[in-house]
Amino acid sequence: MLLAIDLGNTTIVIGVFAKGQLINHWRISTRYPQSADEMGALFLQLLKAETDYISQLKSAVISSVVPPLTDSLVSMCRRYFKLSPLLVDSSVDLGLQICYDNLKEVGADRLVNAVAAYKQHGAPLIIVDFGTATTFCALNSKGNYLGGAICPGVEISAQALYSYTAQLPKVDVIKPDTVIGKNTVDSLHSGLFYGCISSVDGMIERIGAELGGIPKVVATGGLADKIGHYSKYINIIEPWLTLQGLYYIHQRNQGDKNP
Repeated sequence: MLLAIDLGNTTIVIGVFAKGQLINHWRISTRYPQSADEMGALFLQLLKAETDYISQLKSAVISSVVPPLTDSLVSMCRRYFKLSPLLVDSSVDLGLQICYDNLKEVGADRLVNAVAAYKQHGAPLIIVDFGTATTFCALNSKGNYLGGAICPGVEISAQALYSYTAQLPKVDVIKPDTVIGKNTVDSLHSGLFYGCISSVDGMIERIGAELGGIPKVVATGGLADKIGHYSKYINIIEPWLTLQGLYYIHQRNQGDKNP
């Protein structure tokens, strides 16, 4: 079995693969700071909760965009599961040509998503990740990773409105019944939800113009299911795309060891 972990700013996404299939997954909150022992206690609890996967784990792979917690996560894998994880970055064999000015600046999650989306859907392609930030990644018809755009995530926008205004309340991101809000809360819901969709569709149109037409668009991330269905252009929604990408990268780099 393969333990796949995506360490993000807001959540940690965990998956267990057996014979190439994602057989279980979890999404938990990222906490700062967090020691290897604290992570170990939580991971042990999760991996024993339904079926005891621990004794069956043979390898691990990690992507992280949170450098202060990466060492803790690697140490946790080594101490509690006796695994030396493959840590994904631009130096790992991804099977893609990365056309970015500085390869080290590309977030591991964006690379992993690109690998999975290309493997499963071909190219050209646009990938939208609804996470802490809303990110856009573009692959041309040759499958080359061109780059993309990074926007504030919708939950960050909601928090900013609450934090930097005197009278606006804190609200969750939900779809309102109408675009025209009749009160402050409904107006916030409309602005956050439909504003995000309008921004996403506008960015897809602009990226598509540079690609020579709007290709397939894949959405992933914690809010993909909630928001992605209302986009004019998003064709495919895969909340666990990052885990699939981690599996493919591990298979490519350590194939014989991959369970």
